[in-house]
Amino acid sequence: MTDTTASLIARLLAERWLPREDRAVRQMLVDAELRDDLDRRLAAAGMRLLEHPYAANVAVGIAKQYEADVFGHGDAWAASNLQLSRDALALLVVLWSLLVLPKRQRQIARQQTDLSQDQEQMFAELKPVPVGAEVVEPINERTLLADFGAQLGGKGRIHMNLGTLQRQGFIVRRKERIHEGPLLDLAFDYERIANRVMDGALAHVIAESRSARREDVDAADVPDDDGETIDTLDEAQADV
Repeated sequence: MTDTTASLIARLLAERWLPREDRAVRQMLVDAELRDDLDRRLAAAGMRLLEHPYAANVAVGIAKQYEADVFGHGDAWAASNLQLSRDALALLVVLWSLLVLPKRQRQIARQQTDLSQDQEQMFAELKPVPVGAEVVEPINERTLLADFGAQLGGKGRIHMNLGTLQRQGFIVRRKERIHEGPLLDLAFDYERIANRVMDGALAHVIAESRSARREDVDAADVPDDDGETIDTLDEAQADV
């Protein structure tokens, strides 16, 4: 007889993430007994389920009580177990702030609107929380370079780190646009990090970047300062 919980844990470890619509994932999320069994087994191995009602995927991560043992055993506290450089992690924080935070605001606003409309209907059905591309606005790579190039190491370094983050599943790059990847929403604890970003040092630059994105005009065919298009740089550095 197949052990459903063990099979799901093995798939999460092997594939790194699974969509919420996966049959086994969906069953675990709605069955309290299965969820408790999964949490218990993960906890026994020092791990926890990374899951958020507004995220499209689930994954596994280090349990909070073991973070110091995993990330703090070196000379300096490690930011992750993916060997990301400090500037790559800084870029990840910026992308999370530009993609996930506004997405979450749209999701919450849409859900509140749906709830208010449902209250006016006697037999209204509970609508699922939107998690797809319709609530995520991609970032123009040129806008990212213009807004954060100086702070994140310049054009070449940013493109190299974008390639790294794409290979790790945090982002997807298509036609000079940066889209949310399957792991981006799970990269940080929203409840712990969101206020620090919105009220901290990034608040001003994030607000300016969002304003610039609304005014952004597609300039895909215009050469950059070095006379090359972004597409050319993508091809040269995508596998770095």
